[in-house]
Order: sequence, then C-alpha cells, then structure tokens
Amino acid sequence: MNLELADKVALVTGSSSGIGRAIAALLCEEGGRVVMNGRHEELLFNVAAVHGAQAVVGDVSTETGADAVVNQAAAIHGGLDIVVCNVGTGASVAPGMENEQEWLKMLQLNLLSTTNVVAAARPYLSARGGVILCISSICGSAALGAPIAYSAAKAALNSFVRGAARYLAKENIRINALAPGNILFEGSTWDRKLATAPEEVASMLAAEVALARLGTPREVAAMAVFLCSPLAGFSTGGLFVLDGGQLRG
Repeated sequence: MNLELADKVALVTGSSSGIGRAIAALLCEEGGRVVMNGRHEELLFNVAAVHGAQAVVGDVSTETGADAVVNQAAAIHGGLDIVVCNVGTGASVAPGMENEQEWLKMLQLNLLSTTNVVAAARPYLSARGGVILCISSICGSAALGAPIAYSAAKAALNSFVRGAARYLAKENIRINALAPGNILFEGSTWDRKLATAPEEVASMLAAEVALARLGTPREVAAMAVFLCSPLAGFSTGGLFVLDGGQLRG
C-alpha cells in the first residue's frame, strides 16, 4: 500500500529502541525523511545510521529540551510534517506507594514529554498541514494492575489529545493517540517477565488477551504509520487501541 509518505519530514521522539525505533524504521521504509531522537548519543546515532535517518540528541521531558530537539529536527530538512511523541515509561512504584515526587516524575515523562513537543512543533506543522501521533497505553483506559501513577499520566495524555484536537484542527494539524497493549521487544517489561516467569506470562495471556499473545513493535509501527499518513486524513482526536483484544469495555 502506498501511504503517500514519500519525502514527508518526521520527528520520532524516544526512538532509540522498541516501539519508537520500529515507527522510525517504517517511516524510513515508506520514503519519509526521518529524524530520530533519544538521550543517549552513541546508541541513537548508531541506530539512526542503520535506518538511514538523521538524529538529534535531547531530553524532551523539559520545555527547553523539547524546544531544542524540535528546532534542530526542523532545521535538518527545512520543516516538519509529522511528529510522533513516543517518550514515556511505566517504570514506577507499586500501587499505593506513590509520593509527590513519583507523581511529578510520571507526569513529566508520560505527559509533559508530549505537550512540550507539541507546543514546540505547532508552528512548523501548521505551516505544512501536519500530523501528531502520541503513543499512549491501554493502561490509561482501564485498571489493569499497572503502576497507578503511570496509568494516570497516560489517562491525562489521552485527555490532552481529545481536547487539543479542537484547536489544532484550526491550525491545520491532526492529532491522535495510539494505545498499545503488551508489546515484546528486547529490554521491555515483557522481555524480563518472559525470562523469569514464562508460565505466568502464558497464563495471563490466555486469560486476559483474546489473541493470547504479545504484540510486536512492527505491528504497532504499522498502525502508527497509517495514522500519520494522508490515508487517515479524517481522523483526529481519536484513541486507537492495539492490544490483541485485552480491553473489554
């Protein structure tokens, strides 16, 4: 399928590994001019070289960092058409153990890393009729046993996307959220769980996930890249779930 992404300029934050890397790689395969972002310079530049992408090092969880990353990315190819906000983490404390510092950390990594980038990218995207995709999680839509501070931050992200779609549409910008379920890649939570308790993972999947398996970064990337393409041009303010049938409500 031709997704009409040839020569589109895309910034993918948090793309040194996992889902972000898979999205950046597929955008490259579709002919996009991709800028990858991460905090670890050597890893980022090595990964970008593999996929034929450019790279900008920086921490987008701060306003200053996000401004720098977005401006550098736009300068490389003379603008931006697509921004994928992928920075986030579910590594938090057990439910009931949260304190103010933990709440703030989860909000900064899972919400502000997106809102900072969106604010910085608006002028560039508006000038060319751009697209924003925010990588969320099914944990933002249901109580699934994940850390509560993480789940609450993803719920806030979903709310931001729904609300921002209204004013961004007036600036010729679409914005959506993609909520993956359990995705397996090297170094992920499920990678660690499979190594230590494979029978428990298999039991959970059989009981909770209709397809009874873990997803792959490539599967997330395929849906993400479609949502970033002109073929999804009537979609904005949406939350698209990719979880193998885990959510039931």
